[in-house]
Amino acid sequence: MSMWSFILLLISVQCVFGTSSDADETLSVMEDDSVTLHADVSAIKREDQILWRFGPENSRIAEIYKQNMPTYDINERFVDRLEMSIQTGSLTIKNIGIQHSGLYKVTIISNGGTSEKRFRVIVCARLPIPNITRDSSQCSSSSYCSLLCSVVNVSAVTLSWYKGNSLLSSISVSDLSISLSLPLEVEYQENNIYSCVINNPITNQTTHLNITQLCQPCADTTRCGSAEAVIRLVVSVVVGVATVAVLVDHFRSVSDTSPLVP
Repeated sequence: MSMWSFILLLISVQCVFGTSSDADETLSVMEDDSVTLHADVSAIKREDQILWRFGPENSRIAEIYKQNMPTYDINERFVDRLEMSIQTGSLTIKNIGIQHSGLYKVTIISNGGTSEKRFRVIVCARLPIPNITRDSSQCSSSSYCSLLCSVVNVSAVTLSWYKGNSLLSSISVSDLSISLSLPLEVEYQENNIYSCVINNPITNQTTHLNITQLCQPCADTTRCGSAEAVIRLVVSVVVGVATVAVLVDHFRSVSDTSPLVP
């Protein structure tokens, strides 16, 4: 496993549990959204310096010094994504991505001394819409309809079946880029409301089951087998009759060409 894959796996686990002991504040945010980290400064004074750093390397990413305009580090990871308030020193990360997950530190240097605050930002990927299909491999002449609810390329999620507001079954995963499927059996023509839900700690996606559309009774396999047997019998009879006709015609031809015995 590469280092980046390992980091993403840690992020996925955090997306499930959502806490961190190395930060004063933990924030979870959806991919492509914006998040603001508050420096807890009511107003920046002229002599103040506010410095934002990111990651285990403590890379400097934004700074305000003596009420000047903010300066931003030329970092490809954050290009055109950072916005620092000149009034409060708070930092906004726009169009955030998975690669922006991590530890952020703000250092405030003023005449009153130096203070620091740490933020753990956890970015969760957006969820796909669950897809409900009929499991045709389980089709039989029984009174039940077999269904599958599936999602692809997901991590740190839970996939669940609900009957009304009651949870029927669920499956969770924290691995990377995995596909999930959860089966369900329902009776034909029943009127209960079923839904398949995928969720993480931030959001969810729901697909409601249309029983009438997906669950049509299976074809009668006995009748299909009988019809197939009849067709085979008819074909055999036709072939047999044709064979007899050919043989009769052949013997007649042989008889007509044979020499007469005096």
